[in-house]
Amino acid sequence: MAETVHIAQMAEKISDELFAEFFWKKIGPTNQNWPCEDQDHHNVKTHPSDVVFFYDEPYSQARTYVNCDLKSYAKDSISTSAVRSALESLGKQVACAEKSDEWRKLYIHDDVTPQISGLLFVYNHDGEYDKNFDTVIVSLKNEALDLPRGSKIVVLGPKDIFWLDNVRYEIRQMRGSSGPDQLPAADKCRYFYPQLVLKANVQLEKAKSATLEMLTAPWIVLEYERPQSQARGIVVFYRRDGSTTQEFMYLIDYLRHYQVLEESARVHVKVLDVVPTAQVNFQKAVHQYIAEVANGDMGSKLAQCVEAIKFSRITQVLTTFSSIELGMGYE
Repeated sequence: MAETVHIAQMAEKISDELFAEFFWKKIGPTNQNWPCEDQDHHNVKTHPSDVVFFYDEPYSQARTYVNCDLKSYAKDSISTSAVRSALESLGKQVACAEKSDEWRKLYIHDDVTPQISGLLFVYNHDGEYDKNFDTVIVSLKNEALDLPRGSKIVVLGPKDIFWLDNVRYEIRQMRGSSGPDQLPAADKCRYFYPQLVLKANVQLEKAKSATLEMLTAPWIVLEYERPQSQARGIVVFYRRDGSTTQEFMYLIDYLRHYQVLEESARVHVKVLDVVPTAQVNFQKAVHQYIAEVANGDMGSKLAQCVEAIKFSRITQVLTTFSSIELGMGYE
């Protein structure tokens, strides 16, 4: 029983470290049970909240509250039935949290418009899970979760957590660097949300966190104020495998379209699990983009900005914990 407790603590520990780097904040009690609002339908008297995080939305005046179910599984315990059971439970939690006065008293600020989401966090604590997690959840249907309209549940599987943990680790390494890639303190950093045609960034000063949508997107964009100047720095943590020139053409076009490519800006694309030819494909994309969009004018400002984009790999890390060491954490 004690070992089981310490294994559960692994998911709690890594989620704390992970989401802190993406500027999520915790609120209210952890591992808290609260009354079910629909006991006849849900067949339970209470629901659990392992932990609740919050962040401000960039494109609305809302604040998102993420009710998390943290799972720490060995590789052989990650099954469709286990994930289905966890998702069904989490769906009931989100449905009840929407109408629970008790949950709101515990977790919701009084002066905001809340949006409540669910997050199933499936951490593989032995680091040995090598299957395609998508096959575990592909048969699970959203309609079976009975969610309120507008609510959502996101699942982060072992590969997602591995990716985000490597981004977190790389950010910390860059922050401790003394070289040209040095990141400043966290208060000089923010995750980048462009001003869209139909969606303005209405909370520019407050909405600095990486949203659930960004964390599950093909790339994560971190914007910062360069330590030695007021100039802008951009780091793009790129998740795709880099197997085609066209995907990098799309990325460069995104950066140009949203005014990321500026003369004074330093832009760095960092990749993790890519094909061996990814850097060659990126170089080809740079040449092709200059030829097609800058009309081959190598002296143009656009060409110079595109050519200046730096490309490098992240060194892979795998965060693991010892249940014995966690058990030795005396107060």
